[in-house]
Formats: sequence, structure tokens, C-alpha cells
Amino acid sequence: MPTYNHILRTTGFWMLLFMVCAGTSQAADSPLSAAKQQQLKKIQKQGVNFLKNSQLEDGLWTTETVPGISALVTTALLESGVPASDPVVAKALKRLEGYVQKDGGVYYEKSNHRNYETCISIMAFHAANKEGRYDSTIKNAEKFLRGLQWDEGEGIETSDTAYGGAGYGGHSRPDLSNTQFLIEALHQAGAKADDPAIQKALIFVSRTQNLESEYNTTPFASKIDDGGFYYTPAAGGTSQAGKTPDGGLRSYGSMTYAGLKSMIYAGVDEDDKRVKAANEWIRRHYTLKENPGMESMGLYYYFHTFAKALDAMKVDQFIDAEGTQHNWRAELIERLTSLQQENGSWTNKQKRWYESDPNLATAYALLALSYCQPAK
Repeated sequence: MPTYNHILRTTGFWMLLFMVCAGTSQAADSPLSAAKQQQLKKIQKQGVNFLKNSQLEDGLWTTETVPGISALVTTALLESGVPASDPVVAKALKRLEGYVQKDGGVYYEKSNHRNYETCISIMAFHAANKEGRYDSTIKNAEKFLRGLQWDEGEGIETSDTAYGGAGYGGHSRPDLSNTQFLIEALHQAGAKADDPAIQKALIFVSRTQNLESEYNTTPFASKIDDGGFYYTPAAGGTSQAGKTPDGGLRSYGSMTYAGLKSMIYAGVDEDDKRVKAANEWIRRHYTLKENPGMESMGLYYYFHTFAKALDAMKVDQFIDAEGTQHNWRAELIERLTSLQQENGSWTNKQKRWYESDPNLATAYALLALSYCQPAK
């Protein structure tokens, strides 16, 4: 029987954490059984139909003052296979174009969430960008986002805990949630891992990890040191999961998956201590029952980052700390099936971060499920 250390030496870190099942009856090009694929299609169709029917007359969802919700819904529909030419999606895209500002950003003119709204809008336009239709819109929005990032332009140095991060908009405090959206938007706009803005963002992301290292010398790093991630080290530091008695910022699920995904997009190697520590945290806290550390708060956001991060890792089977192997896509489909409402929507009874809005929760759910689909 090979030892843990032998496996680590001979198969590498990823093979220890993630194994692909051999000898299954599943098709070689899909980690899902035929029955599970049919289940996926069924709940996706129901979710899509709900969103099509809940669109407002003006082409938006929920409210015109928060176009981020409409951009997220539009992206979810597109990623679920609804074409840009579909009347509902075409109407939504046309309405989102109306939020394009002279500075290149895409946001409600009185919004305090200009970074967030622009990032999500880039994702929507990118998903619909056939034959270069939105090339100029995306590039102008990308330029706008670069100007919002906390860096030398704000008069700060790399030693500042805000450096490289992004907040909701303007000069609001940077946080990991908005920074991960910034990285993803830049990535979809064509930026590579070595892009200066993404590498600056990596500095901030590394400081949101509970891991004492040369990448994180903040006073929070050593207080928990469990490899997970929290909301922000800036402006005194905050974790939505709270603090320990000695002032440590508790790690939680959604931010840990967001942090790991961001590191992958930034080109951090799988053998890097930051990636290893994050993976170990995930192994210990793997679950779809809740957002680890937050219970049901931000649950659908968690499902989305969970799926996106594991897909970015390019793994089909995940082995937790107890040695249990998980087909995460099949488990996610099962979990979301159990949570879907009769009308096809999803909603969170916990109202924090607007997840009680079925349009938002359904968008997150469909985006999570889009990473369970067979490769396009």
C-alpha cells in the first residue's frame, strides 16, 4: 500500500487531491451519466423559462437602478444555451447597452457599484459577442476598470493593503469579491495572466488569504493561518464570517473558491504554497449543504464560485480530507434540483446580499450549472 508521501512524490499534488475515476460507465467526454445530463437539462430549462417570464417590460430584471442583476441574468441565459438572437436576450442586451457611459463604464449613472456593474456587463457582452459586435464596448469598459484598480494612480505603494484590489466602484474599499470579478472581466476582455493589472490584483488576493508567507505579511496572516480566504485586509480588515477573539479574520467558502480561482487566472502554479494551502482548506470544508463559515448566507453566490473554481482547476473528481471522492458536478446538479421551486426559480430564505430575489438566485444557479454542461 503506497504511503501518503509516496503518492505525493510520484503523482504530484493535483493527483493526490483530484482523481479521475477509471472504469466507469460514463461517456469518455463527460463526467456525467446520461441520466444526470438529462436531469441537468431539465432544471436548466425550468430556470431559463422562469427568467424569460420574469423579465420586465423594459427588458430588465428586478429594477433599473441595479443593472448588475440584469447583466448577471443575461449572462446566465446566454451560458445556458439561449442565443443572443432570442427576443428576451436581445431585448436585455439592448437595454444594457443603454447603461454604457462616456467614460467606458457600464453602470447606472447614480450607482456606487460602478466596478461591479461594469464587470458583470463585460461578462454579458462577452457571452453575446458574435462577429465582434461588442468588441469596442468591451475594450472601453476594460479601460475603465483598469482606472478603478487601487494602485499608484491612487497614490499608494505595493505595501498598502489596498494595493491591486477593487471595490464596488469609485474609491470604495477594495475587497476580494469585487477583485475576483475584476480579474474575470479582464480575462474575458483578453488580458493574459501576466497582464500588469492582473498581477497587481494577485498581490491583493494573496493578502486576503489566511496564510503567513512572503506574499502576506499583514497582521492577520498568522492568527488563523488555515489557507482559506476572507473578504478584505484593507481599511482594518473584514471577514463576513467574523473575527476570532484575537482579531483573526475567519475564512469562508465563497471567498476561498473566489481566491483560488483568481490565482489560477493569474497563472499561479499548482505547486505554489498559496494554491496548496487553499486546496487543503477546500478538502477540509468540501460541502454543498452550506457556504462554509457562513451557513446559508450567500449560498447561491457560493454555488457559482464553487463550480467556476473547480472547472478552472480542470478536475472531474474531488477527494476531500476524509478520502471521499466527489463527482462535484453530479452533486451540484442534485443539490440544485432539491432546491428548485415549482416555478423553476431558486431563492434563498436568507435575504442577505439580495439572494431572496429569485432573479438573482436563479441567475447564480444557472451560472453554476453551466459549468456542469459538456464541453462546447
